[in-house]
Amino acid sequence: MSDNTTKQAKSDLRKAVLARRDALTAEFRIQASLDAADHGLTAPCFSDEVFVGDTVVSGFLPIRSEIDARPLLAGLAQLGARLCLPVVIDKTTIVFRELLRTAPLVETGFGTVGPPPDARILDPKVLIMPLSAFDRRGGRMGYGAGYYDRAVETLLTKGIKPTLLGMAFCVQEVDAVPMEQHDAYLHGIITERAYLDAHSVSG
Repeated sequence: MSDNTTKQAKSDLRKAVLARRDALTAEFRIQASLDAADHGLTAPCFSDEVFVGDTVVSGFLPIRSEIDARPLLAGLAQLGARLCLPVVIDKTTIVFRELLRTAPLVETGFGTVGPPPDARILDPKVLIMPLSAFDRRGGRMGYGAGYYDRAVETLLTKGIKPTLLGMAFCVQEVDAVPMEQHDAYLHGIITERAYLDAHSVSG
C-alpha cells in the first residue's frame, strides 16, 4: 500500500469512527469515562510491583466527544503520579507541562486548555493518549498531525522508552488500523469495558 493510499485509508477510517463516537450520548460518555478509569488503574505499568511514586504520567483533557481521562488522572494522582498535559507549541511540536492543583488552566489553542507557559516541562514515562481509532494489536490513529509520534521519538533520543496507552470508547475499535513506518504502536488500550494488553495479542 502506497503512502498516499495509506493516508487516504486513515482519513476515511477516522471519519467513520469519529462519527460513531460523536453519536454517543453525554450520559454514556460520563459513565464510560468513570468505568474506564477503574480499568486503566489495572494496567501493568500502574501495578504495585512496578509503579513508583513521582512517575511522570501524561494525560489529556477531553475535547469534542473524547473520553474523559480526568477520573483516571485523579486516581493516578492518589497513587503519587506526577501529572502533565500535552501543549501544542507549533505545527510539529508538543511539550508536556506539569499539571498542578494550585496552577490555573489557560487556553492553549485548538480548543484545548492546559497548564500555563511558566509550568515546568516534564518528560513523561507513561503517555495516556486520546485516539480516533485503535485495534487490539496496538495500532492507533490520532487526528493526523503526528504530534505524539514525534514526541515519542524525542523521548527515545533522551533515553526514555515510554509506555504508550491509548484511551477510547469501545465503539472506536476497528479490525486493523492502517499503520505507517513512523507510527508508534500502543502497549495497551483503556476502554470502558477493560484494559487491553496489546502486546499479549501481538506477541
